[in-house]
Amino acid sequence: MADRSYLDWPFLEPRHRAHAEALDDWAAGLGPLDHHDTDATCRSLVARLGADGWLEPTAVDPEDPQPLDVRTLCLSRETLARHDGLADFAFAMQGLGTGALSLFGTPAQQAEWLSLTRSGRAISAFALTEPQSGSDVANSAMTARDDGDTFVLNGEKTWISNGGIADVYTLFARTGEGPGAKGLSAFVVPADTPGLSIAERLDTIAPHPLATLRFDGARLPKSALIGDPGQGFKIAMSVLDVFRTTVAAAALGFARRALDESLARVQTREVQGEPLSELQMVQAHIAEMALRVDAAALLVYRAAWAKDQGAPRVSREAAMAKLYATDEAQKVIDAAVQLHGGDGVRSGETVERLYREIRALRIYEGASDVQKVIIARQTLSAARPG
Repeated sequence: MADRSYLDWPFLEPRHRAHAEALDDWAAGLGPLDHHDTDATCRSLVARLGADGWLEPTAVDPEDPQPLDVRTLCLSRETLARHDGLADFAFAMQGLGTGALSLFGTPAQQAEWLSLTRSGRAISAFALTEPQSGSDVANSAMTARDDGDTFVLNGEKTWISNGGIADVYTLFARTGEGPGAKGLSAFVVPADTPGLSIAERLDTIAPHPLATLRFDGARLPKSALIGDPGQGFKIAMSVLDVFRTTVAAAALGFARRALDESLARVQTREVQGEPLSELQMVQAHIAEMALRVDAAALLVYRAAWAKDQGAPRVSREAAMAKLYATDEAQKVIDAAVQLHGGDGVRSGETVERLYREIRALRIYEGASDVQKVIIARQTLSAARPG
């Protein structure tokens, strides 16, 4: 039985506990998911999540806009990740892909897209990374040229999750209002826009839909602009300020599953007539894993709670949560593989899958080293006199 005692922590309210428990019961009925045809699996997951109402927290309700509840987003990702990484991915991208519309979209943009993505009738994606700019968003080179009644897009985006299966992309491109970060703008781009093509599908150690997008003279109406011209960097950072903490929550879900699998293993596997759990070295592994899980959970729900309390920015808290939870989940899962012995590296075993799935979380939405830079800068800034 997975530990649920953290649901009673003061960061969470009764409605959060009820949501997590109900989603856990729902996810238990998913059954084995096909990790080979990830396009079809993710389409099916989005449809199922939407039909049963689980995607509603991923975006604001166009008819009753309320702030995104980050604790609900985190609990959802943690719960789904504990069951299957693709289920978490399908949920997460619906939120990240429409985050800019939830936070900065016009009523018309929200009405057009958010009811579709919240119900699972449309798949969304977040198109920020470029071949020469990953964490360095200000170095983006893709252009959106103002041409009268339209913007003309040229350039490439890469490592785009849901690339190739998305119905709508939130895209960031250079409009030239100023140098670096000051010259970026955000756009909502339907996937069927002429001039938008899939240049390449990308394979990774933990498969999920990924692609490089190419824009060759793709035209968008002026109504596709999200927020104001030159506001793209601010919009992107605001979205990441919300959803970066949820990446940490997904890592926490992976770590919890690894700990659960390990607890079952060491209590049933015997060595010289005794369960593995009786060995002090094994107990040390379990103690360290449990400590890492709880410490990560405290950082995750501290950051989520702070955002939900109205903090305008939680960059430091979110960076701490993502850095610690993803790095420590890697250690927890590595220990789980060790405790499983040969079975830990057998293809198809749960801990083997977790070992592959956790690695990307230390890279996307800001690599671990970038999180350290954010934490250091925020800490130094707060310590300066005046």
